Amino acid sequence: MTATGAVWRNWSRSEKVRPARVERPASADAVQRAVAAAARQGMRVKAVGAGHSFTGIAVAPGVQLDLGDLTGVIAVDVERGRVTLAAGTHLHQLPRLLRPYGLALENMGDIDRQTIAGATSTGTHGTGGGFGGLATQIVGLTLVDGAGEVVSITETSNAELLPAARLGLGALGVIVDITLQCVPAYLLKAVERPEPLQETLDSYLDRSAREDHFEFYWFPHTETALTKTNTRLPLTAERAPLPTVGRWMDDELLANGLYRGVCALGTTVPAVIPRFSRLAQKLTGNRDFTDVSPNVFVTNRSVRFREMEYAIPRDAVPAALAEVKALIERRGWRISFPVEVRSAAADGNWLSTAYGRETGYIAVHRYYREDPTEYFRAVEDIMMAHEGRPHWGKMHNRDAESLRQVYPRFADFAAVRDRLDPERIFANAYLARVLG
Repeated sequence: MTATGAVWRNWSRSEKVRPARVERPASADAVQRAVAAAARQGMRVKAVGAGHSFTGIAVAPGVQLDLGDLTGVIAVDVERGRVTLAAGTHLHQLPRLLRPYGLALENMGDIDRQTIAGATSTGTHGTGGGFGGLATQIVGLTLVDGAGEVVSITETSNAELLPAARLGLGALGVIVDITLQCVPAYLLKAVERPEPLQETLDSYLDRSAREDHFEFYWFPHTETALTKTNTRLPLTAERAPLPTVGRWMDDELLANGLYRGVCALGTTVPAVIPRFSRLAQKLTGNRDFTDVSPNVFVTNRSVRFREMEYAIPRDAVPAALAEVKALIERRGWRISFPVEVRSAAADGNWLSTAYGRETGYIAVHRYYREDPTEYFRAVEDIMMAHEGRPHWGKMHNRDAESLRQVYPRFADFAAVRDRLDPERIFANAYLARVLG
């Protein structure tokens, strides 16, 4: 289906565009036709998922391919635990789709609004020192390249392209399906505690390596970290989920409703922010529960914000966060959003932020009605001094020349791009900046 483009905005309202044309393909054949037609007309094509990237990676001034009709399970190999999904399938749909087969994703992030193709193509990850990002779970995918040809990339067909295509930034083609290596469904025992910040920093490396999934949040203007430790349990273990009312109080009334009001007030009365941050760290982050993995990994986020996240060598995290803390204090900024710290295992995907090294993540945020520029640039300088790599779907100021220095296989990725999209059918301003 084709339509005249209306104004498209991403979730954080940091990017907008009016596409020349919007198409909604419901099959690989329809994607082929759309790409071929655009190429004949000299137009560029971008696929768009849920719009949860903070960067302009999905901005489509030419032809926007809305993959909302390309969803669901295509095939299941129960014996090997592999599931092939249409590219537009949203992460929040996966628990229902995988449940009949007794399967789950090995790891997830804390937001599930993205599509599977969008999440993997931008490097979405969760936390856990022994676990990789979502793209590491890909064992095969199908895409339509710049010539309008369908390319199957698996462990046995075009296998040399897998390290590039698993996390391809939308630069190599339009993904139409993805095959994931899943694991048997499991429970997570969650322990959430407020702890002294310095003690948390001192124990971060050990806990990131020892615990299944460890992360923490630090509210600026406090000396407390809100730690989250998730331990994997078999599905046969006893469940102890959060009571419905209790979860609503913590995750909706406090984390979204009250917090939204404070963020809005803080834009005009910044002085309220430190007091609220101290109150928030007293009211939240102290609970235990055990539930199926998606119910523990995922948290509803309805307060809009802007985010920048950097991946740095894991052993640099304590020092880097201390520098961010000192920066905020020195500048006298009033920062309402917490800083998030996570980890991931090293992997072999060429443009993965965790390529070739055990990784720690530091993410900073600002309310979407606040200008993040000064804060983000100053934090970015700290992260770059620690050999940082920015999350592709989150705000940053890096360009291709800068990024080439921190990605050893950058040139190899560029060669695959030349092979699959020599005419740059899938380019846009963001990709021109970060890939050249």
